[in-house]
Amino acid sequence: MVPALFVFGDSIMDVGNNNDLPLSVARAILPYYGVDFPTKKPNGRFSNGKNSADFIAENLGLPTSPPYLISNSSQSNSSSPFLTGVSFASGGAGIFDGTDEKLQQSIPLKDQVELYRGVHDDLVQHMGSSGAQKHVAKSLFLIGIGSNDIFDYVKSSDLRKQHTPQQYVDLMVSSLKDHIKRLYSYDARKFVFAGLAPIGCTPAQRVRNQNAPGECNEDTNSWCRMYNEALLAMMKGLKSELGDISYSYLDIYN
Repeated sequence: MVPALFVFGDSIMDVGNNNDLPLSVARAILPYYGVDFPTKKPNGRFSNGKNSADFIAENLGLPTSPPYLISNSSQSNSSSPFLTGVSFASGGAGIFDGTDEKLQQSIPLKDQVELYRGVHDDLVQHMGSSGAQKHVAKSLFLIGIGSNDIFDYVKSSDLRKQHTPQQYVDLMVSSLKDHIKRLYSYDARKFVFAGLAPIGCTPAQRVRNQNAPGECNEDTNSWCRMYNEALLAMMKGLKSELGDISYSYLDIYN
């Protein structure tokens, strides 16, 4: 039913792309990464074991979508390495460029979509235009991103002066919509969107909570809920606008 899974996102979805970025300091290479993974070793996932992208691929009966930077370097002329999908996800990435300023290097969503364009060209080369179109239209596009943009808003007094929280999440969703329409222009039709988790409860946010040390940052969490609501509204509108797309929403927050 679903021949391939194409993954876009940040560290929640990354399966090893950042490990292949020469300047990135956001790499899942420390000993505790992967302790519950089958290999028991760090493998580029920012997790103790498998991540969301792994589990979704498993449930589709597909192999895990491999990291693009590794798959692309190992492709041969006889067949495409992308037939069952590929992951562009990158730790530190955001909907906006520059969310990883301190981490030095990741693949922002705009660049992930551009890399997908190259993959689409590769599929057309190996399957023909009609074959690639049918293959991609049946495939699933998993997108999980936005946390780093919210973290940027939390940390930047300049951003908070320029935009109200609602204005900022509306800009996030508007930019995401542009990226989705670009994917659509390259035959993407089936989408899965991961909403934001309550990232105000991450350890870093708890430690920095001056109003209630050790507690969740409720402002950050409220902005995540605001984004999730805006994301759902945008997708509903896009469905009406484009007609032939379908989508599912992963309610991670609740």
